[in-house]
Amino acid sequence: MSFISRFLNPEVHTHLLVDEGEYVIDEVGRHWVTIAGPVVMLTAVVPLFLSMPAWGGFWGVPLVFGLAMLIWSVGIIHREHMDRFVITNMRVFRVHGVLSRHTATMPMTRILDVSVFQPFIGRLLGYGHLVFESAAQAQGLRDIRFVARPQQRDLTIQRVIQAAGLRAQVAREPFDSGTGDGS
Repeated sequence: MSFISRFLNPEVHTHLLVDEGEYVIDEVGRHWVTIAGPVVMLTAVVPLFLSMPAWGGFWGVPLVFGLAMLIWSVGIIHREHMDRFVITNMRVFRVHGVLSRHTATMPMTRILDVSVFQPFIGRLLGYGHLVFESAAQAQGLRDIRFVARPQQRDLTIQRVIQAAGLRAQVAREPFDSGTGDGS
């Protein structure tokens, strides 16, 4: 792994407890809606650069604005690329940051509740926010925003918790239709 690749790839695999048998079940990047604004600005840079000859002696003005817009857009897109939410067989964690790296972890045993919030636009575009509740007062992993297919992610977490035996199972009994005729 090269020095530069550390800043280009979130390197989720380096955070796994491989010796303990931990493996990734789902790795979730940010929803595309988080980069929509920077992509629009990135496309606006092209006409700005093409207009430089029309500025005559002031061609440096669109050049400076265009370069600033280019750097800002690429920076935001890269920041969003580096933000990952990971579900493993033992825990959930989030890795984000470009120059500085921040990791927040919550073991499956600590998850008491997962709330899914989908604003109206999120329902239309297929994203939502996950909110984790645990017994701890202060936690580093509470809100995971702009998650694609949040209902599916919630079900994945619930399945992992259930498969680990962390939730009690309810025994199923035959359903009584209430007709009273014994059939």
